[in-house]
Amino acid sequence: MALKITGVVDPALLDLPWSVPLETWPQDTLAALPRGISRHVVRFVRFHGRVLAVKETVSPMAHREFDMLRELGRMGAPCVVPFAVVDGRQDADGEELAAALVTEHLQFSLPYRALFSQALRDDTLDRLIDALAVLLVRLHLLGFYWGDVSLSNALFRRDAEAFSAYLVDAETGDLHHALTEGQRRYDIDLARTNIIGEMFDLQAAEELDNAVDPLELGDRIEERYRELWSALTGKETFSENVRYHLAERVKALNELGFDVAELDMTQTSDGKELSIRPKVVDAGHHSRRLLRLTGLDVQENQARRLLNDLDEFRAVFSPDEDEVLVAHEWLARVFEPTVRAVPREFRRKLEPAQVFHEVLDHRWFLAEKRPDVTMPEAAASYVKNVLPERPDEEAVLGQIIGTVPSDESEAPTETRAIRAWQSLPRTRTGTQARDNHPR
Repeated sequence: MALKITGVVDPALLDLPWSVPLETWPQDTLAALPRGISRHVVRFVRFHGRVLAVKETVSPMAHREFDMLRELGRMGAPCVVPFAVVDGRQDADGEELAAALVTEHLQFSLPYRALFSQALRDDTLDRLIDALAVLLVRLHLLGFYWGDVSLSNALFRRDAEAFSAYLVDAETGDLHHALTEGQRRYDIDLARTNIIGEMFDLQAAEELDNAVDPLELGDRIEERYRELWSALTGKETFSENVRYHLAERVKALNELGFDVAELDMTQTSDGKELSIRPKVVDAGHHSRRLLRLTGLDVQENQARRLLNDLDEFRAVFSPDEDEVLVAHEWLARVFEPTVRAVPREFRRKLEPAQVFHEVLDHRWFLAEKRPDVTMPEAAASYVKNVLPERPDEEAVLGQIIGTVPSDESEAPTETRAIRAWQSLPRTRTGTQARDNHPR
């Protein structure tokens, strides 16, 4: 059978060593990024200025997962982007090799083993739990039954003071018009069981803080999921001030990062009460608004933080000006100069939006001693005193999580990078009055 590539049309893909088993691909082809645990052989590959993830699997499963990821992406789900499926692989002796699913590497993302190891603080664990719960709810709202919910099948990206989770492995998933209560409950139970097991694995490897209770962590994820699902789909009945309650419900959903595309409102039999239930909810309320105003495509919480700064800028400098015009002025006068203040050698450490968020945090920290600190001053101080110690989240790290490099002085492990990040002094988070300082 001849080599067959389905998906992205790029002849350069033929140049990769498909006649060699993936686990023995030459080092000069690979990008040494942190990998989580997988039932399949997975490698990261350098390809024309980008990084691809290649996974060996059986051909029907590769094609099914490719189609599933493509459909989820079309629906706006947070997941990796499918690139190609490679069939008909043979080695030099003519022996058949496994098919390969190729996806785009999710930049600035980390597997859970990097994030959960080395004594994470309680508030960080809470944010990771929230991220996984939001991912599961978003997938269920789209009618996606995961079938293998686990931390290993997700990646995490820093999103302002929170995290965002992305689906990585969809081979057991299935799409439906809507999920039944039983399907959702099974996914929740499976998430709890798998996550508890993964925490016990970390505990056995002495990579989890002794204060973390795996059973409590599993229960917490289930609890957060149910709270969010209820907030997004719960039915409420009001007998008075209906417009007020409706506005408050929409506002609360927006605060969670969701748009209300449609509301199902039903008059009760006595004609006095009105039942309100969100019928369709889409995630990304803040990120879509920021994209519309500025063209910046960032994470939801990052967008919320940038919009707060943009709205403050408009209130101070151009309260009567059209918000689109003010947004472009803010972009040119505030955001872009702050991001450009980062030296070239540090630009792979964090996403630009995350850098801007952290400079805002740093300015607020500095303003406790000098209230009139400006953004350029805060950016200069951040670049000098904070950013050099941050781990490089897009860097080539050189090994699988948990292994020990042959020369530790030359190949820092992801675990040590995370430890360096955790040792940094934490500035306060939030978006309240700390932003009310001169620029």
